[in-house]
Amino acid sequence: MTVLKATCHCGAVEIEADFPEGLASATRCDCSFCLRRGAAAVTALAASLKILKGQDNLTLYSWGTHTAKHYFCKTCGIYTHHRRRADPRECGVNLGCIDGGNPRTHGDIPWTDGVNHPSDR
Repeated sequence: MTVLKATCHCGAVEIEADFPEGLASATRCDCSFCLRRGAAAVTALAASLKILKGQDNLTLYSWGTHTAKHYFCKTCGIYTHHRRRADPRECGVNLGCIDGGNPRTHGDIPWTDGVNHPSDR
């Protein structure tokens, strides 16, 4: 288990979580929201996620089934993390918010099929 910290662009929000696979779990999703957001996400255990700084500076976006909860910094607008609808025991954390987590140098990041998500059937 790897514990990593992530911050938004302006530094107002800082989170920490356990990442079972470290940065190796990075994926991109092609659902209508993620495709527009464009960020790769790394899998963290939801029960381990701690907001170390900026709880009051986070804003929530949710739609459809409202299972997925997407969090953004109110100041800089950066997506920091989300509770997954595929498995609410997991969170996706923005790879670009993790120190050393540059998607450009991360290699090929696989895509998940969010367009045909089982929760939408």
